[in-house]
Amino acid sequence: MMAKMRVSYEYSEAEDKSIRLGLFLIVCGILSLFILGFCWLSPTLQSMQSKPSNCTVVSVLRPEEMFECVFTCGADCKGTSLYPCLQIFVNNSESNSVALLHFDEQQLVLNPKCSYVPPCERDNQKNQKNVLWWEDYWTKEVSSQSFTCFFNQQRRPDDVLWRRSHDSSVLLHCVLWPMVSLLVGTLIVLLTVCARSLAVRAEAIQKRKCSYEVADTSEQGKTHVNPASSTRTLPLFAVPVRRRDREH
Repeated sequence: MMAKMRVSYEYSEAEDKSIRLGLFLIVCGILSLFILGFCWLSPTLQSMQSKPSNCTVVSVLRPEEMFECVFTCGADCKGTSLYPCLQIFVNNSESNSVALLHFDEQQLVLNPKCSYVPPCERDNQKNQKNVLWWEDYWTKEVSSQSFTCFFNQQRRPDDVLWRRSHDSSVLLHCVLWPMVSLLVGTLIVLLTVCARSLAVRAEAIQKRKCSYEVADTSEQGKTHVNPASSTRTLPLFAVPVRRRDREH
């Protein structure tokens, strides 16, 4: 009986590296999907729930209250400065009520009492100048003109947003790139495993073919070799001689 063929299933160095690369991409895709989903996907979905509405400016106020902000001026340089509060009240056509306008969701969370939070500067005068510019813009440029705002009745019935911090493009990127990494990693692993499986099958077929050729050669050699006869054969026309004839 023919001995059972043994084929090596060990991966080469290049195949091992490709499998590691594929697994790395799969892990990165899964982790990035969770991280981006937690940091960006949830706020984006909440932002997209805000409905567009028409708003008109009712009043622009600047209370005397000042708020603190944190500025940075280097690696080890950090401090606080002050900025005035700007309040812009608008009439929301969706709810037909007066609401406080905010620049976007981030500034709404940062300071829900003010409509605009300027980039924090070390000098208080720069912060005040920035806020005064926006006060003039809403008082003179916009005035009573109608503009598009975003309103969420369930979350913030008394607030409206001038701009959305996140849109559908953020949602697309949060899902697209992790899925691409996950699919590419899975494809690399599958192609490497399939290529190795085909190589193993080809090696097994080649070894089996070689073993058949060796067996056929040995069998043909045995049929051509004549073994030495242990008995002596007589010629074709030999006549047996009697013992008495030999004596005479």
